[in-house]
Amino acid sequence: MTYPLRKIGEIENEGAVSLQTGPFGTQLKASDYRREGVPVINVRNIGYGDLRPEKLEFIPEATVDRLSVHVLAEQDIVFGRKGAVDRHLFVTNGQAGWVQGSDCIRLRLDESKINPRYVSYAFLSERHKVWMLQQCGSKATMASLNQDIIRRIELRIPKRNQQDEIVSILSAYDDLIENNRRRIDLLEQAARMLYREWFIHLRFPGHEHVKITDGLPEGWERLKLVDVVDLVKDTILPADFAEDEIHIGLEHIPRRSFTLADWEPAEDLASGKTRFAEGDILFCKIRPYFHKVGFALRSGLASSDAIVWRVKDPSDWPIVVCATSSDHFVAVASKTVKEGSKMPRADLKVLHGYALLKPPEGLLGIFNDTVLPITQQCKALALANRALAEARDLLLPRLMNGEIAV
Repeated sequence: MTYPLRKIGEIENEGAVSLQTGPFGTQLKASDYRREGVPVINVRNIGYGDLRPEKLEFIPEATVDRLSVHVLAEQDIVFGRKGAVDRHLFVTNGQAGWVQGSDCIRLRLDESKINPRYVSYAFLSERHKVWMLQQCGSKATMASLNQDIIRRIELRIPKRNQQDEIVSILSAYDDLIENNRRRIDLLEQAARMLYREWFIHLRFPGHEHVKITDGLPEGWERLKLVDVVDLVKDTILPADFAEDEIHIGLEHIPRRSFTLADWEPAEDLASGKTRFAEGDILFCKIRPYFHKVGFALRSGLASSDAIVWRVKDPSDWPIVVCATSSDHFVAVASKTVKEGSKMPRADLKVLHGYALLKPPEGLLGIFNDTVLPITQQCKALALANRALAEARDLLLPRLMNGEIAV
């Protein structure tokens, strides 16, 4: 069965769709933004159906009231007008009430006539992404989107009950992925809390009976980071990339998460990269206050703007992971940056001199026995999420095209 093709403009004429371009620059000015308030969605915050929360900007309630026509509702779809026009944001309940930015176009659907989530899934298909990029510009120019192009988008629209069934099937994958993400977050929080208790506040098992001198418990060692890690400098040129090589760029390293679960194929890269191994630690040295640091789930290639560390002794690995991803380490890196010509970079000499506390073998074993299973579970959940996403993406076009009956 093949579902009929319909243009968004046709559905708009039936009253089931409305389009709204973001406020003019005279309506929403740079001076309107504040350090806190109601978030504004700009093109950089739009992912593939999801939110990219980095660099969110905020405006006060009074400005929101003035821009009420641009306030987002749950299940709205938001496009960016410039750049990555193949992306969109599907607005969740938690994002309802936020405001679309000047560089965005909002698509609002009548839920009684069409399932907005079904349309969002249709926009995730490769067919749609390729079409959008073709319509909105070439590689030589920045892609530009407008309402007329959106009206020409063609969707396969089955009956409403079939839309709901397709959404039910695909959202089951997304719900599992989101649940696993939450579990990873909770596990990482547990590891950070344990590290902070033991190594920052020095409340380790039996601390009541241990003498502490100059911040060092009796029987513990004070080491420098450089004593326990090697700096990896294995530079690889594109001609030497393996066929299935993966690449972790700075954009793939999440903020405040030490599980590096995102990467891309390295085949289209044109510059040299640093080869890392599974378990190596990658630290984003540009703007270190972004708190981008974590351990690799598999071997691959890293951006030249990432520092790659390999722990010398496996028994030190849990401490190094927790220490280098801690708020204190990132704060030290941020306060001692080298001001470059374009952006601040972490000072490697300062980072290598960072003091690490290492407990006696017995305590170290207890810490490792707690933290290692946490990191292993984070890795398992992250890899499971990649498998779930791949399965969903294989299923999506077949469901949308009617190849699989529902």
